[in-house]
Amino acid sequence: MRATNHRNRRTTAAVALAAVFALTATACGDDGSAGGGDEGSGKGTITFWDNNGGVRTPVWEKIIAEFEKKNPDIDVKYVPIPITDVQSKYDTAIAGGGLPDVGGVGTAYLANMVAQDALEPVGDRLEGSALKGKLSEQMAESVRSAGGRGDEMYSVPTSANQGTLWYRTDLFEAAGAEPPTSWDKFYEAAEKLTDAKKNKFGFTIRGGAGSVAQALDMMYAQSGIDTFWNGDRTTVNDPKNVAALEKYVGLYKKATPEADLNNDFAKMVAQFGQGDIGMLQHNLGSYGDHVKAFGKDKVEGIPLPPSAEGSPRTIVSNPVDGLGLFKSSKNKTAAWKFIEFAASHEMNSLWNQEAGSIPANTEASGDTWINEVKPVKAAMESLNDPGTKVVQLPYYLPDWNNISKADTEPDFQKLLLGEISAKEFTDKLAGLLDDAQAEWKQQQ
Repeated sequence: MRATNHRNRRTTAAVALAAVFALTATACGDDGSAGGGDEGSGKGTITFWDNNGGVRTPVWEKIIAEFEKKNPDIDVKYVPIPITDVQSKYDTAIAGGGLPDVGGVGTAYLANMVAQDALEPVGDRLEGSALKGKLSEQMAESVRSAGGRGDEMYSVPTSANQGTLWYRTDLFEAAGAEPPTSWDKFYEAAEKLTDAKKNKFGFTIRGGAGSVAQALDMMYAQSGIDTFWNGDRTTVNDPKNVAALEKYVGLYKKATPEADLNNDFAKMVAQFGQGDIGMLQHNLGSYGDHVKAFGKDKVEGIPLPPSAEGSPRTIVSNPVDGLGLFKSSKNKTAAWKFIEFAASHEMNSLWNQEAGSIPANTEASGDTWINEVKPVKAAMESLNDPGTKVVQLPYYLPDWNNISKADTEPDFQKLLLGEISAKEFTDKLAGLLDDAQAEWKQQQ
């Protein structure tokens, strides 16, 4: 029944979308279909959609200027798309026409675009490219997994984020607490840095939007379970994950502010930035906020600890950003040149330095800025460590976003409030995921 409800929701949305955009298809430059593309002359104008327009516009303008200098026969039309609108913008263009030649494509919505046959496979192009052997294998595997088409790749990875444990070095020193390099030390520090009467807390938890993805980070890192599926059943409700979740949510109101129940990313980072909280768990994207609040010397970011001393580190795959080549492009040759250039060592390093993310191009690993930004260096080393186990989240499932957000975030708040147990929460989540996986397999 759950699977049927999800299917009906998608079908209704698809029909409505098609009806709306059928009226406006003639206003777009292409019909959004897979068959309208061409390799082209390798010259002329190509259109690039930035999937985080505004925030990353300055660095893309630098990269485009350098590209056009080296390729005077190619002009790049840059279109900034706000990150909150990018998925709907792509869906609109696929349905009604007007897709770009190249676009920023994250693994969180890659499967949706692959299913609609909008993207050109890039595996063969990479084999004959200067990028061959120079892209992080962990990121490449995330792209392959998210595409849901076996070993084929439908975007060129450019960067990744990673779950990071941020902590206030000055507060730790004042309290005589050890850095949270193990889970025992993490929980000890959370308790030691808490003085609720003085409004001081060891941790701030994410109870609002984005809470489930963050909880999965903490669960798998603690349990050490290194795969999301055991056959066709998810490991989300494995007893080890249930126990890890119980410990994590047990911090709420004991070592965290009560107001954390409604924390989204912005509220959580702001809470941490007020100066009375010892730790938070978030990705590398908040590094700039922490440095602005405290300065580099008073805040540190480390990868989530391994499940036990001597065990391999287990991390949950974060969305990998990348560049997609669209099938409808009339000039794939020029578009591919731009992708190769943007993912090259120098340009990829420049982009990730501005974004504070992990570069996909492994040649950037020795660049000066990475050595200066210790959280990024530590995250990159842990991600590329052959011993690290990466739990690939099922971004390829059409229902993944609904399941991990709207369908279960309200339940996570009930869990924090003690209205349901960790087992009840994970059993429901597992049921939704198992149904979605079964439906996806039937459709292959």
